[in-house]
Amino acid sequence: MNEPFNPIAKFRMLALPALVVGRNFATWRTSNGSRDSVGTEEALRRALNQPPVVCHAPSMSRRLGVGSINGYDVLELFAFVRPAEFTLPTVRGLTRTLGINTTEDTDALINIADRLLGELAEDREGHKNAAPIAHALKQAGWLWAPLVLTALDKRGWNDHSDTRLASALAVWRDIPEWNETPPEPPSKNDPVSGDEARNRLQLLLGFDAESRSGQRDYAAATAEAFGVRTAADSPNIVLAEAGTGTGKTLGYIAPASLWSERNAGSVWISTYTRNLQQQIDQELSSLYPDPDEKARRVVIRKGRENYLCLLNLEDAAGHFTALQPKSALGVALTSRWVQATRDGDLGGDFPAWLVDLVGVPTTLGLSDRRGECIYSACTHYNRCFVEHSVRKAQKARLVVANHALVMIQAALGASDTGDGANIPSRYVFDEGHHIFDAADSAFAAHLSGREMAELRRWLLGNEGGGSRRAGGRARGLRERAAALIADDDFAAIEALESALNVGKILPAPG
Repeated sequence: MNEPFNPIAKFRMLALPALVVGRNFATWRTSNGSRDSVGTEEALRRALNQPPVVCHAPSMSRRLGVGSINGYDVLELFAFVRPAEFTLPTVRGLTRTLGINTTEDTDALINIADRLLGELAEDREGHKNAAPIAHALKQAGWLWAPLVLTALDKRGWNDHSDTRLASALAVWRDIPEWNETPPEPPSKNDPVSGDEARNRLQLLLGFDAESRSGQRDYAAATAEAFGVRTAADSPNIVLAEAGTGTGKTLGYIAPASLWSERNAGSVWISTYTRNLQQQIDQELSSLYPDPDEKARRVVIRKGRENYLCLLNLEDAAGHFTALQPKSALGVALTSRWVQATRDGDLGGDFPAWLVDLVGVPTTLGLSDRRGECIYSACTHYNRCFVEHSVRKAQKARLVVANHALVMIQAALGASDTGDGANIPSRYVFDEGHHIFDAADSAFAAHLSGREMAELRRWLLGNEGGGSRRAGGRARGLRERAAALIADDDFAAIEALESALNVGKILPAPG
């Protein structure tokens, strides 16, 4: 019988050094556990000779005055083992997140790696969906891959084909499909009084919390926006202002949440910045402490450019073997995040420091930033993160959105589904002084040469030869749309040909 895997013994048996770099000196932990204080030149020489365990390799490389060093970066391992989980991208940040009590940073690096590998070994069943991605990373030369596969007891890998590698990264297959449901019935219109708003605020704060008269008065004042309209086609509008520290967020959440529950309708809370969206999301945990209930009742809505595009991810995964190691790592760790994300929001639970480690193209660059989405013609439409959020918002009680999205929907005069149903009747505009800036941004058009070249590729496909895979953007509009208009009249085919001919005017490669 094989002995159970001991991640700490296994890792230390490899006798890897660890490196922490300060402003003018570095600490090198040798393979036997002793520590040397060395200059940056000596640290660089040792690091080039034997890859050490490090934290945030790009930052360390800059301190050493080189483009990059090859090392066992514990942040990469954290992103693999605990995807979609927050941590500060420092040694101390990782030790706090993992509950490790170590005073010396180089020792902490070893303990961090041991803890993360141990989590994989202790819950192999829970991490079984990580094994295919680890196999792909092994082919890309990721230093952690052999240790990860050993911890998962998944060391065998007999098929090195591109097909097998692409399949390992096809995480979109495991995303559940959404289903169309009947529209919600129209909401009622029972008002919320100022006293009721005060009572709800106290419930949100907790009865042991400090009582602030300014916050209570603010909640009561904003409740007037949730009253019955006094005249037809004349909405109730409340302009409310309060000083910093008053507690405005919970002040308006109190009447808004009460109205949504009482009337079975949704209230849209609109902000200008992502930071405020995240703050409101955190504040709403006091209203819905149960995460499952909060997931049903609260939805964060953003523009499409904020969400990972599964078609873009498929494109990147299809070129995995041709990518540089850093880009391949980015695709793989982003795929790992897809397996754990709450809603596919790249500005939400996606680790921002991962962009520093692997670059923009294989992380934030995988969103739909140029408006290329073709909606139902996309092979991933029924799994799309954006479409999931649209449908969740139709049944949510509180929707946290941004000014631009709210304005565009209002201008179109329809809901996200385009049918005019379930248009919200109650809005809260936080950061209202930015509304005019948001309008300028929302209704402006910007077309660059690069965007025109992307549009040409979207229309005409890969004109430079090479493989046109079954999925992805390289197919061109003809292959994507042919099945949709196969039984249509001649006009649809003629319109397609016209679009393709016009597309040839756009900037071409080179």
